[in-house]
Amino acid sequence: MLTLRKSAERGHANHGWLDSYHTFSFANYYDPQHINFRSLRVINEDRIDPRMGFPTHPHRDMEILTYVIEGAVAHRDSLGNTEVVGAHGVQRFSAGTGITHSEFNPSHTDRLHLLQIWIIPDRQGIAPSYEQKQFSAAAKRQQWLKIASPDASDGSVKLHQNAVLYATILPPDQVRTYVLKCDRSAWVQVVRGNLQLNQTQIAAGDGVAISGERALLTLTALDGEAEVLLFDLA
Repeated sequence: MLTLRKSAERGHANHGWLDSYHTFSFANYYDPQHINFRSLRVINEDRIDPRMGFPTHPHRDMEILTYVIEGAVAHRDSLGNTEVVGAHGVQRFSAGTGITHSEFNPSHTDRLHLLQIWIIPDRQGIAPSYEQKQFSAAAKRQQWLKIASPDASDGSVKLHQNAVLYATILPPDQVRTYVLKCDRSAWVQVVRGNLQLNQTQIAAGDGVAISGERALLTLTALDGEAEVLLFDLA
């Protein structure tokens, strides 16, 4: 079964310096029909003004990924990590028993555009940890590039959950397929561009839930280049 979550139907919060869209219930946005999908708990699309960001705040028992679309994010946490992650980079921290961190846009001129992703871990009380990887647009144009996985295979960051995250960039009219096994579910999130997923047209900000059967997913870029995330979930 394929269920479309349109971009315009997401929750929205504009704080001036932060313009954020919520695929699932988050903060003051609550929708009982969209709490989570399997272990996928949060997809927030954030645009953050120059020299602005989130001051130090706590998390626990959550796998948190930041996928940078444009600009760079400056991260600092209670483990002593002080890092900057640029476009096409991904950071992952396991909040575990507890971690505090801050995230800012270090640029004086450019807006930061990112996806903040939360995944419910397979167990509570793990030791907090942090890592980041820089990927390339060129690698995403060639394949479904593995970004995060439970075994950190193929250069991906490690998730404490039976979930795999892939990213791809499709040039105009290019087709990419993915075989979803019958015991798995998938969430497809459009980062940018317009595509056709099987018989459904989707656009930037749209999400699609796929579950209940073995499926061949066929994505075709329309009208220009498109970028997509695919979560393969237990």
